[in-house]
Formats: sequence, C-alpha cells, structure tokens
Amino acid sequence: MRCELEDDYHCMRVTLRHVGGIVSIVEPVLDRAPWTTCPGAVAELVRTFTGVALDAFAARGAKSANCTHLHDMAQLAAVHAGDESQLTYDILVSDPVDGRRRVELRRDGAAVLGWAEENGLIVEPPELRGMIPASLRPWIDTLEPALREAARILRWGAVLAHGRTIPMDRQSDASRMPSGSCYTFQPDNVVGAQRVGAIREFSMGTARPLDR
Repeated sequence: MRCELEDDYHCMRVTLRHVGGIVSIVEPVLDRAPWTTCPGAVAELVRTFTGVALDAFAARGAKSANCTHLHDMAQLAAVHAGDESQLTYDILVSDPVDGRRRVELRRDGAAVLGWAEENGLIVEPPELRGMIPASLRPWIDTLEPALREAARILRWGAVLAHGRTIPMDRQSDASRMPSGSCYTFQPDNVVGAQRVGAIREFSMGTARPLDR
C-alpha cells in the first residue's frame, strides 16, 4: 500500500508491505521537506511501524517523535490497505482576499466537504460558524467514518495552508517553533535544524501535485 503527498512545502510517500495483516517493511521517502533535519524522520517511521498490525496503527502513538505528515500518511495507508482501487484526495485552499478564503476537499474528483473563512473564523456552513479549523475535532467525531476521514484531512490542509501567508523569515527560525511538536522540533534535533526553503507554487494552474 502506498500513500503519496505533495503540497507547497512537502513531497513524500510511504509504502507499507504487509503479510497476514502485519507490516513487515515500511518505506518512507522524502523528495522535498522544509527542514534539513526532516530526513532523519525516515528511520523513526520505520522504527515506529515495522512489525505492527495494520489495525493497531492508530493506537501506536509516537506521532510527535515522527514527522507528523509521514505518520499520518502511514496511518492512512494502513486504513486503506484492503482497497482495490486508487483513492485521491485533493485539498484546495484559496489565498486570503480581504481576509476571506475558501477551503474545499474533493475525493476522486467529487466535492465532499468545504467551508468559508473570514479572518481565520469559519463563516459557512452555519453549523461551523465561529469555529477555527484547529477546533473542529468534536464536530469531526460526530461524522460517519468515511466523512470523518475526509474532515480530518481537510482540517489538516486548512491549518497547513496558513504557511503561505507567513513571511519566510518568520517561519525559518526553528527555535521559534513549538517545542517537541514533531521530529525536527524535538530538543535533540531542533538545535541543528535549518530551513531548506524549497517551495513549489501550485496557485498559477501550471503545475499539479504529484505530477512528477
């Protein structure tokens, strides 16, 4: 089972090879990541999930010790290991215009979820009005499983897309980032972390994620 991801700052994949429901080989690849320390997270993911049952991935924990994106991808791959066809999620987040932006998720090309934000607060749909993406977990927990997965992915994309609005000099000092939040920001790693700054621009419509 293979899960692939690309956005402005990241291009990565995780392959799980499993027999009898047990993962025997974990193969993470980082083609593009924002920090010089990120490649070290490859070995951490291998240690975290090798020998683990597919249905035990969610309980494995250790997310903050890993690259959180690789960790999420490994869990997503485990959930879909029995799928018979490819599944594609597209997350579309507009750049803010006068403080307003649109957030949408498509599954295999069909719109599934979306909301509108104004100055960081959700204004549409009415049931989410006044909330921020990071606080949506209680609402997500009320959804049926397939929609719950989509909502978690869309929340992640909405939060991550804020990086486009932050000047590079403000997001390039590792000492200012939340301590311990991921592999790079663990105390032993953050001291040597430097921003790579490799960014792909998808907003002009001339490139699509994973087109390489």
